[in-house]
Amino acid sequence: MRPNRPVYLDNHATTPVDPRVLAAMRPWWEENFANPHSVEHAMGRAAEEAVEAARAEVAGLIGAEAREVILTSGATEANNLAIKGAARFAAAQGSDRRRIVTLATEHKCVLESVRDLAAEGFEPVVLPVRPDGLADLDLLRKALDDRTLLVSVMAVNNEIGVVQDLEAIGAIAKAAGALFHTDAAQAAGRIPLDVEEIQADLLSLSGHKIYGPKGIGALYVRRRPRVRLSPLFSGGGQERGFRSGTLAAPLVVGLGEAARVAATELMLDGGRIAGQRDRFLAALRAEVPEVRVNGSLDQRVSGNLNLTFPGPVDAQAIMAASPDVCVSSGSACSSAAVEPSYVLQALGMPEHEARATLRIGIGRFTSPQDVDRAAAALAAGWRHAARPEQ
Repeated sequence: MRPNRPVYLDNHATTPVDPRVLAAMRPWWEENFANPHSVEHAMGRAAEEAVEAARAEVAGLIGAEAREVILTSGATEANNLAIKGAARFAAAQGSDRRRIVTLATEHKCVLESVRDLAAEGFEPVVLPVRPDGLADLDLLRKALDDRTLLVSVMAVNNEIGVVQDLEAIGAIAKAAGALFHTDAAQAAGRIPLDVEEIQADLLSLSGHKIYGPKGIGALYVRRRPRVRLSPLFSGGGQERGFRSGTLAAPLVVGLGEAARVAATELMLDGGRIAGQRDRFLAALRAEVPEVRVNGSLDQRVSGNLNLTFPGPVDAQAIMAASPDVCVSSGSACSSAAVEPSYVLQALGMPEHEARATLRIGIGRFTSPQDVDRAAAALAAGWRHAARPEQ
């Protein structure tokens, strides 16, 4: 990192592209730029082979078969396809299952997809979570019956970093005869994932959360027993008919290489990142002892800290007073509206505390010097924001 460059601690919003990923992508822009669907000639076939090799790497990261991986533009599209696609296919088949169950702390694209389906005659059920951000499994069990079509629960929360008990949730969904979808954008490459162990029928992930490029993601769609979806849009029938459109071979190759690196280095990354997180928190608490961590500390992804600063203080003011640190006050997908985090409010947090909260995302390339510098800068920023007249 250049000496005067800001410290980047917003790895839940996006991760930097790993140099190995960039190197893998480059030839598919500069040397073989062919359409991977143009299999009538050698360059097209080479591009298709590269796409299929990348698909296999993504499948390997989550314990799936390559043919179960549908390539998309990212997790938002994958989540929409999973939820709306499953619902619309079931409706077209005359199914009586109309209930779709999710949590209040899900990503906006999941919540909006579920709520949009109400206009199509489906019954959205949005369950509260426990104060630590984890699903209340008894409440979930009670919400499911023979009318339930789909359960959608995020694997790792994008704001508070809590890791849901996916095996238990998958078992509950299966016991009710419902499909189980998980948004694993923040989980893939950070925690071990196996679609068979968690009994997932559908799983979404995104390239730019695992040190790959933006604009590419994937949806796992179970083959046995077969899960059927209605496509979101019409076209040439690529991706098993689920997702038409020309695949961007360089982005797909980048996703595959990112998945390969993540699978190889998952445990090493997790241990190193957890050490940097603990170092950062200790340094910050030495300066701001009353800072509070939100969400379960036991079931938490290694790089996440969601921190409420003692107040009265505003997170936006802390960030403004700490220009050398890149952090956020919530999900990047909700940042267009300056309002308290709905995730934090779902934990029962008062509005003034939610407004005093920052999300810290430590990543693969965060150094000890980075976390020391960031902790000192945020502590100074908090002091300035809390007492601006001094």
